[in-house]
Amino acid sequence: MPNSNKRPHSESGAFSLTLARLAERPQLDFELEFFEAILNRLPDFADVLRAQASNLTLKGLVREGLKVDQQLVQIRPTDPTAHYNLACRYAILRQPDLAFQTLRRAVELGYRDFRYMAEDHDLDSLRKDPRFRQLLREYGKH
Repeated sequence: MPNSNKRPHSESGAFSLTLARLAERPQLDFELEFFEAILNRLPDFADVLRAQASNLTLKGLVREGLKVDQQLVQIRPTDPTAHYNLACRYAILRQPDLAFQTLRRAVELGYRDFRYMAEDHDLDSLRKDPRFRQLLREYGKH
């Protein structure tokens, strides 16, 4: 009597090819596609939005990451980390006025990792601007 739990040979081969194809994809590409599928079903899933924005930026799709961060700030308007990440995207895109406005809002909402802020490469474009030092001074750090 044949084992009913076994896949037919052709179905098993197709499954193996699919697994092999997925295994060959870079992790970042896999995550981008995976998180996009989740967001299609749950567009306000904050943790996935945060990860997707970061992954898009890592992939060099900073403007797309910015849109995701803007969406996250809309659904979590009092989240200091969401504002901080949005400020980083603005800084990467060399939009200093928006970056400083958003960074200030992050601090007002409670973002307090000033040591990280002072070293975060995403904010490199802001460091020489006097507003950066002023923000750090104003909140009693550095």
